Amino acid sequence: MNLELTGTTSSKINQALVDGRRATGSPATGMVLTLVIVTDEENCHDAVKAAADASHEHPCRILTVVRRRRRSETRLDADVQVGTGETVVLRLHGDLADQADSVVLPLLLPDAPVVVWWPADAPADPAADPLGALAQRRITDAYAVAEPLQDLAARAATYTPGDTDLAWTRLTPWRSLLAAALQQARSDVTSAVVESEPDNPSAELLARWFAARLKVPVERVVTGGPVVTAVRLRTAAGEIHIDRPAGGVATLSIPGQPTRVLALKVRTTAELIAEELRRLDPDDAYAGHCGLMSGLLPTRE
Repeated sequence: MNLELTGTTSSKINQALVDGRRATGSPATGMVLTLVIVTDEENCHDAVKAAADASHEHPCRILTVVRRRRRSETRLDADVQVGTGETVVLRLHGDLADQADSVVLPLLLPDAPVVVWWPADAPADPAADPLGALAQRRITDAYAVAEPLQDLAARAATYTPGDTDLAWTRLTPWRSLLAAALQQARSDVTSAVVESEPDNPSAELLARWFAARLKVPVERVVTGGPVVTAVRLRTAAGEIHIDRPAGGVATLSIPGQPTRVLALKVRTTAELIAEELRRLDPDDAYAGHCGLMSGLLPTRE
């Protein structure tokens, strides 16, 4: 069921959701959380699609907040979609754009966790933002902003348990492969190299992860991307090398072992959001790196 509401209220939107569930026979009890997306009109479609894809794994109510601050009457419009899930796009006009939390609060699922995701520009302090204050988890994405390294530094300065960034989420497959390779190599690392496109926040986090965990110098090398393209860990026994120049396939070289071909694709936004929704407790690994990101400056050479 799709319904467009113009000049509406939160109570009318709630009633539309109830009516939609009755019409489709879709209960709300199977939903495990509320995902609030805060975005602009330009990014709205892609963000909602990614969230809808992620909701196949994590059934949730998706509330998308689009602020329209241009001079206009104060008004709330909503697009309500009820089917296998519930999606509401809220367009806040005029002064109502500054009161998004009062619109969203009555629409949250009762007794269910809340996750807020900013696909692009996020507030300087997500936890202090009125919408962020409603959430157990707050997701930002430094990759989507103009100055990603400065954005990471700002996130570190205001870090609150429950914050995370998709730049860190993108590293999960890399960190898993590298940890397994180090266990197999059984040799101390003396230095490391991270190759990526310029100013890539995931590469910066990975380089600082090596520096913190391995206590070795880390060199940053610029390539054409996408994202992280290669990692080299130099050891006394030889070089551990993961190379993914393009596509979804990487090669793993470990001293004394045959080269292996592994799946290591650039994951979609929907896959990244799905990973973040699997755990709603604070991301301790990301928290540990926020101290390293304070005063962040590029380490590229």
